[in-house]
Amino acid sequence: MKLFNLISILFVFITGVVFSGKAYAQAQDPYLPFAEVMPQPEGGLGSIYKHITYPEIAKKAGIEGKVYLLVYVNEKGGVDDVKVLKGLGAGCDEAAVDGIKQVKFSPGKNKGVPVKVKLSISVVFKLQ
Repeated sequence: MKLFNLISILFVFITGVVFSGKAYAQAQDPYLPFAEVMPQPEGGLGSIYKHITYPEIAKKAGIEGKVYLLVYVNEKGGVDDVKVLKGLGAGCDEAAVDGIKQVKFSPGKNKGVPVKVKLSISVVFKLQ
């Protein structure tokens, strides 16, 4: 009787591990953390800053610093999503996200094949 219970418990445990492994594989992010050729903004980093307007609230409050973003670039070079990893507030986070979304990237590539890649970018806000 004890052996049967032990086998039943072991079966449930193994089944749980197998199914949780499948769920993990399905839940994996389709965006690679790096590629042989990483995405680059067309026109260089300066093209990002052309699309960013320093928020008036941040100017008046004297806020300076960096906004760290995680940018999801698809295989065509378009920006699918942008997440703020560390922000400044006062409208800087939103301005950085909006600026990145307006920029076209060269797609990331592995072995010459375009792939989805996520990359981190920091946007500097500096008063002059």
